This record gives sequence, C-alpha cells and structure tokens, in this order.
Amino acid sequence: MMDKILTLLDGSAYSESVCHYTAWIARKLNADVEAMHVLGRSEGAVTGDLSGALKLGARTALLEELSSLDAQRAKLAQAKGHAILEDAKAILEKDGILNVNLRLRKGDLLEAVRDLVDDTRAITIGKRGEGADFATGHLGSNLERIVRSSKVPVFVASREFRPVTKVLVAYDGSASSKVAIERMSTSPVFTDLDVSVLCVAQDSAQAQSIANDAVEKLTAANIAATSRTATGDPEDALNKLVCEEGFDLLVMGAYGHSRIRRLIIGSTTTAMIQSVKIPVLLYR
Repeated sequence: MMDKILTLLDGSAYSESVCHYTAWIARKLNADVEAMHVLGRSEGAVTGDLSGALKLGARTALLEELSSLDAQRAKLAQAKGHAILEDAKAILEKDGILNVNLRLRKGDLLEAVRDLVDDTRAITIGKRGEGADFATGHLGSNLERIVRSSKVPVFVASREFRPVTKVLVAYDGSASSKVAIERMSTSPVFTDLDVSVLCVAQDSAQAQSIANDAVEKLTAANIAATSRTATGDPEDALNKLVCEEGFDLLVMGAYGHSRIRRLIIGSTTTAMIQSVKIPVLLYR
C-alpha cells in the first residue's frame, strides 16, 4: 500500500512552501513523508584539466590542491544537503507530521525518484530550483523530467504557501483528465474543498456537457463541485479565473494532444505552470 509522500528539496526559495503543502497533503492522506535532497554527480567537484602547461613539480602541487578542494567542496555539499533536510523536517514536524524520513542521495534525481516511487502516493516539488531568484521565467530543470516519468500525481508548489479551499480543475474529457477526476473522487484530499470544473472549447454546449460529466462523478463521491465553461485560449481562460476568483490549486491531466493538455507536456510545457501563481497538481 502506498502510504508516503515523497518531497524533493533543493534549498531554493520554494522549499519552505513545498514543505507546508506536503504537510497539508500528508495530513489529509494520513501518510508519512520521505524528504529527499539529491547531490549531483559533479557537485562539489572541479571538472576539466586546469593544470595547463605547467612544469611537472608545479602541476603535481596544483593537482594535489585541486584534489583537496574537491574533497572540501564535496564535504560542504553534503553538509548543505543535511541542513536542507533538517530544516525541512523541522517545518514538517511543526505542521504536525511526525513520521519524516530524510534521504540524502548522490547521482541523478530521476534515478533516485525511481528507486522510491513504488510505495509513494504522490510527489511534491517546487516550480523552480535554486536559481529561482535569477531565472524567474524558467521552471526547475528537473520538473519536466519528473512529470514525464512519474506514475503518481505530482504536486508542483508555488513560491508562497496559502491554505487550499478552492480548486479549479482543467477538464477536457481526455484520458488523463478522466484519470484526474477518478483519482480526485477517491481521495480524502478533496472531500471538504470547493471544486470547479472548467472546460475550454469553442462549442459552449459541448463544453458544458463535458464539464457536467466530471461534476457528476465528483458529486457522486460527495465532493462539492460545479461546472464552468469558457471559449478562447485555455491559458488565458484559466489565468483569468484563477486571478479573479481566488482559486488556491489548479488540477490538470498531464499527457495528451488536446490544446489544454499541451499546456503541460509538449511544445508549451511550461506555459501554464509558469503563468499561474498557485500550485498545480498533475495526473497522468
């Protein structure tokens, strides 16, 4: 039985928010938390031959010094990783999560996630990584890799945490959006939330019918849900609702070929996650 939330932390400005959202989900699901920080294979190492055309004695001394620097940097990287995890544990425990397991790994993030995903119920990650303050127009480099490969829901946290009460579901009747509705209907996370299902299409009647199908499934599961429709560009329609009506979470299917799904995976992968200021929950 999958009974843990895997949270991926890098010490960025998003990490505290990731912890708060992880605690919220874990309390809803009565799940433990696995907090992981992954050191890159080259983290703390000097790469390339920096010795140049030095004479033998000088070259040897330089290489010895570089080797010592490598060891120091690796030690600092490990210490930083432990500090990130200990800070995360303190936040999670303060939020009421007592069962927190810390993992410091070295290597590829995706490989580390694959090793743990079999008994994982969901993954939480920040929208952007350590360079968030310097690259506000870009998502974290590992985010799309995680979303593409994950078989469990991926919760992409926004920079600032706020309690979740209103949820907007982007729904188009596709396979992945149906999975989202099915998973929502059996999840304790959504039982006391106000859910709106939005279908964006040029045919208003068709959009209403599609949205109503999802609302019926959620209502049957005792989730308070209403249907919404819009025409035009899906990104604009979603952003307008989020901004004007104060939604706290956007839920979407992650794969497929329709316009609304291409907002997440495809040529415009980052568009929706970048533009909305709220967390995004992705289902495959």
